Amino acid sequence: MKILVFGASGSQQFNVIGEAKKKGADVIAATSSEKSFEKLAQAGATPVMANLSDTTKMLEITKEIDAIAFMIPVSLPNPFDGLEYAKNVIDAAKANGVKKLVWNTSGWLESQKIGSPVDDVKLDVLDYLKNSGLDYVIIQPTIYMENMMGPFCAPFITNANKLAYPTPEAMPIGWIASRDVNAFVVEAIYNRELKSDVFKISGLDNLKGNDTAAEFSKGVAVEIAYYPQKPQEFGEILKPFVGEAGASSVAAYYEMLQNASEYPSKFNPNMSEILKKLPVEMTSLSEWARENKDYFFKA
Repeated sequence: MKILVFGASGSQQFNVIGEAKKKGADVIAATSSEKSFEKLAQAGATPVMANLSDTTKMLEITKEIDAIAFMIPVSLPNPFDGLEYAKNVIDAAKANGVKKLVWNTSGWLESQKIGSPVDDVKLDVLDYLKNSGLDYVIIQPTIYMENMMGPFCAPFITNANKLAYPTPEAMPIGWIASRDVNAFVVEAIYNRELKSDVFKISGLDNLKGNDTAAEFSKGVAVEIAYYPQKPQEFGEILKPFVGEAGASSVAAYYEMLQNASEYPSKFNPNMSEILKKLPVEMTSLSEWARENKDYFFKA
């Protein structure tokens, strides 16, 4: 099995390499930066330079590929470019007879367009993929545990023993580890019965803010309190990384949550059914925190 991975230099897709290698796959990792070559090679992949906007390059690197693990880049200056990039990959995959494409959507898709370019463009990609004629599986993960490693959260844990996140304490979340998401992606690639399937996945625990902090505390053996971060504070920290427009859009979403009377679901209570089709050993938040303690608290 030869698998082409997009986004493998980032945390949301990196573990696809290791999970695929466990099954004996030959992994090619597309990247737009030569700086990622060493990291990808050390993980067991063959790095290849490729810009998603280059249709010729997409046709070149998808030749003799059996399956594609795809993800739209998270922080695009123009979110609507995500549709063009997805079309380039899908068209190339179809032209070269790729057997399956598995798309990690980096979050649950909305049921309809909501005026957020980052979310809305994914629905356009969804329509294009469904009508492409390719076999596909769509993996929609809830909120990543790795988000806690972000600059809006990690320094608060390290310096103030606070787990900062811009969701209300009362809002439950089924946090999921990126390694588990990537394991779902690989299982979907290898499951030949799945040809036009969509899975909303989450962790197995639906945790409110204080419960999240308690599980994190258990893992790192340090007492951590939940800090419902103000959306504007979150946006200001995020701005240098995703730009002013992107940060403002995300902050506005969390502002809406702060004022909501009902919270959107971020948990799938039917994960047991999904695990029958895609057998993955799930990671609890306390386990994940224990594994990553040194990231937050230097030895």
